[in-house]
Amino acid sequence: AQHERHENSILKSDNDKLRAENNRYKDALSNATCPNCGGPAAIGEMSFDEQHLRIENARLREEIDRISSIAAKYVGKPMLPHSSPFSQLTTSTHIPTRSLDLEVGSFGNNNSSQTGFVGDMYGTSNIMRPVSIPREADKPMIVELAVAAMEELVRMAQTGDPLWVLSDSSGEILNEEEYFRTFPRGIGPKPIGLRSEASRESTVVIMNHINLVEILMDVNQWSSVFCGIVSRALTLDVLSTGVAGNYNGALQVLTAEFQVPSPIVPTRENYFVRYCKQHSDTTWAVVDVSLDSLRPSPITRSRRRPSGCLIQELQNGYSKVTWVEHTEVDDISVHTMYKPLVNTGLAFGAKRWVATLDRQCERLASSMASNIPTGDLSVITSSEGRKSMLKLAERMVMSFCSGVGASTAHAWTTLAATGSDDVRVMTRKSMDDPGRPPGPNVGLTLQWDILSNGGLVEEMAHIANGRDPGNSVSLLRVNSSNSGESNMLILQESCTDASGSYVIYAPVDMMAMNVVLSGGDPDYVALLPSGFAILPDGSTRGGNASVVAEGEVVTSTASNCGSLLTVAFQILVDSVPTAKLSLGSVATVNSLIKCTVQRIKDALACDGA
Repeated sequence: AQHERHENSILKSDNDKLRAENNRYKDALSNATCPNCGGPAAIGEMSFDEQHLRIENARLREEIDRISSIAAKYVGKPMLPHSSPFSQLTTSTHIPTRSLDLEVGSFGNNNSSQTGFVGDMYGTSNIMRPVSIPREADKPMIVELAVAAMEELVRMAQTGDPLWVLSDSSGEILNEEEYFRTFPRGIGPKPIGLRSEASRESTVVIMNHINLVEILMDVNQWSSVFCGIVSRALTLDVLSTGVAGNYNGALQVLTAEFQVPSPIVPTRENYFVRYCKQHSDTTWAVVDVSLDSLRPSPITRSRRRPSGCLIQELQNGYSKVTWVEHTEVDDISVHTMYKPLVNTGLAFGAKRWVATLDRQCERLASSMASNIPTGDLSVITSSEGRKSMLKLAERMVMSFCSGVGASTAHAWTTLAATGSDDVRVMTRKSMDDPGRPPGPNVGLTLQWDILSNGGLVEEMAHIANGRDPGNSVSLLRVNSSNSGESNMLILQESCTDASGSYVIYAPVDMMAMNVVLSGGDPDYVALLPSGFAILPDGSTRGGNASVVAEGEVVTSTASNCGSLLTVAFQILVDSVPTAKLSLGSVATVNSLIKCTVQRIKDALACDGA
């Protein structure tokens, strides 16, 4: 009772202050003068633009109040009268995990910590550089910014000319002058030294709109589905969990790192708020917008203007997705070979997000298919074995993607012994890790010799996981010409879409693979994935195509454009510091990559491409 009396006293004092402030405003309005003539001002008269702004502000306030009420109702803190409608939004570092029960890994592990590491090819490190959780005083600004960003995203997704101008070579281009005229609010003008990137792309995917929203609002599933783009992600705070058991009105503060599968393209790290809203029974939207003013460092290399997607329900479980990516970035440190790819928006733009989502939805639909003829299973004896094999392949791809880029979690070192900078290496210790071979193993040397020197390869199982024949998972057996060596198995996944292609493989233990093929748990199968990441070179004209293996360029005649190729191998070596790697280890890595590049040259020459 004493506590309530004290609280009432505080509220009464706040009420008196507000009443006094209201009276001051009334006095000011009654004494207002016209700035032009000095006479009394006609307060009741306003222009059409002023009326529009007042209506818009009132509508935005209503939405902000609604979100605040949701937060108060479902998070458990009541709203206090005469206080800021946002002051009672709670602070939480976790969000309840909502599993889609998608059977094949649910697109990653759903841990309540909401930390999305998309695999770990070369090891773990601390989470991104420290970013503080928003203070209570910052939350009203975050909510208002999210609401304004949602309105901007919807209009950006639905508006055509003159906001978006069609280009023959680059698709739709944002008219920046029209943009700033249409959206004068937001996160302010473009900082000096940053370059704008804006793109929009639409497609129809084989997934219902509810599941799409859940993937986007669960950081683990989001970073798993887009593992080639999102190298790391973390939910820092949850301002609202949504209403009625879904994500309508959900607000999250995240930090994420975005990458291209190459160590010579710097990653982009963003600190942003994500807001989900249901606009109708069949339409949802999810928007991100940067929170630069809350960063501990004043230096901004990359920031996201309102970006995200509009999701519309279609018949038969399909959805139409319209994706908008709008960023401002300092890309001066991007390698010159990758400049065209980045400048055209193919590296971080909407086309890559949409193409990846479309391919992953097809993969999921394939993994859940139950009408597979028994004869097509090959050595896979059941549908459970098929799902386990796909889950293992998913982990392999995520592990490869996390290590092949320039993520700040890993440190690339140039091997001085190679005599050039076209080969780079990262090392880690593998001790008591159930997902990897247990440290240096002499027996694996022969396996790598087989991989580099060849042998008869037999496909034992093949699982198509998309419309494109290039999207598949295979189990290969390498029959060595040396009868004294035991045969080995290789798990391989190839995937391709409009944004690029991957061929990823890893040697697997035969006994462990037999367990997987019988439907057993694939999580403890040791994997060291290697492979190829293939991206378009960004050119829009005919001429020479560039095939690149981290610095070495192979040119050939092509009708449209070339490719940028990143080759990544993993090999177990003696446990020594990177600077003291044996010459044999250096030579092995160098030989593997050089041999691969030479084979690509030979293949291009034979095909006359």
